[in-house]
Amino acid sequence: MSPPVLLNLTQIHDFITDALKQHHVKTGEFMGPWFTKMNFIVTSDPINLRHIAIKNLHNYVKGREFREIFQAFGGTIIAADYSDKWKSTSICSTILGFDPGSLSIDFPEIATEKALNEAEECMFYRNIVPKCVWKLQKWLQIGPEKKMSRACRTVDQFLYPCIESTRKELNKNEPLLDDQAHVDMPLLRALMRENKGKAYEYDDKYVRNSVYGLLDAGRGTITSALTWFFWLVAKNPLVETKILEEIKDNFGDEKKLVYLHGAICETMRLYPPVPFERKQAIESDVLPSGHPVHANAMILISLYAMGRFQDVWGEDCLEFKPERWISEGGGIVYVPSYKFFSFSAGPWTCLGKDLSFIQLKMVAAAILRNYRVHPVEDHVPTLSYSFILLMKNGFKVRITKREA
Repeated sequence: MSPPVLLNLTQIHDFITDALKQHHVKTGEFMGPWFTKMNFIVTSDPINLRHIAIKNLHNYVKGREFREIFQAFGGTIIAADYSDKWKSTSICSTILGFDPGSLSIDFPEIATEKALNEAEECMFYRNIVPKCVWKLQKWLQIGPEKKMSRACRTVDQFLYPCIESTRKELNKNEPLLDDQAHVDMPLLRALMRENKGKAYEYDDKYVRNSVYGLLDAGRGTITSALTWFFWLVAKNPLVETKILEEIKDNFGDEKKLVYLHGAICETMRLYPPVPFERKQAIESDVLPSGHPVHANAMILISLYAMGRFQDVWGEDCLEFKPERWISEGGGIVYVPSYKFFSFSAGPWTCLGKDLSFIQLKMVAAAILRNYRVHPVEDHVPTLSYSFILLMKNGFKVRITKREA
């Protein structure tokens, strides 16, 4: 099965979706060459997700191979399995308060931003080629692995000085270094102060991994959701009109922006910021769909495909309809997390879910209230080659001031 996958690598998410639909299934098995050990179960079935993420979650972990692929995150929250260690990181205290200036009018190239994007692309690459291939490339420092090493060095050159200056400040009450004077890091400082002097005081590597993981997760997913949101709204003027009317009537009251909430959920249903998740079975099992799972078997969960199945979301599943999230009484419709899997499900549910919705609504409302977003004529968005679902080459638009 490898040749067609490799030939369709640049459109892998649509390829997986079409392959499942052609066989009229939501779960299937991918068989790689025998020497690569690249056999996967691919599923977009909510009943399987409920089993994996909630009912039998202790049997499905990220595992050692996941941590090798996503080595840039270290052993903290993103790469950790569900455990007391994972639960202890709900202390939202590891994100740097830093404005890189990437939205400056001259659109400067920010080295750290570019490095994070390149690392994401390389980690996606590791998921779809045999382990022996990317391991050899890493040893030889060629291809994507050379780019991965360079990206990690760039991020470290930013993070470690921040950590060092904060630790000095905590130990000796010294002021921040001159080149860090513009950086506000109360959350980083809180994490380090919380464990200062304790037997399990976090070392610089642990702090770096924590910051990297949450920084990349929050940055990439919010960016993805907002990009696709503005594109879908621009393509659906009636939706934009309804959002503007709601904002006008309820501006400042986030809880009453029900239609905007529905539009954001609908965006992530069609274009989930993280389009697939990867799990590994500890022991043999049988999925509710009837598919056997062997011990150590890999499972790929395609969120992108799940949003495009009629028997999951209805015959209008390919349409952008915020109304599907709104009840007749005007409230938000409850959708099980194993069906709307953008924030995972059960105990694995994203720790930043509520904060993410607040951020998304604030930015969306502020921009739409003041500006019109016009996609550049003939701009056709394509999916990025990354584990974060961005637009390849960005979203090209013209921005005009909205008349009062």
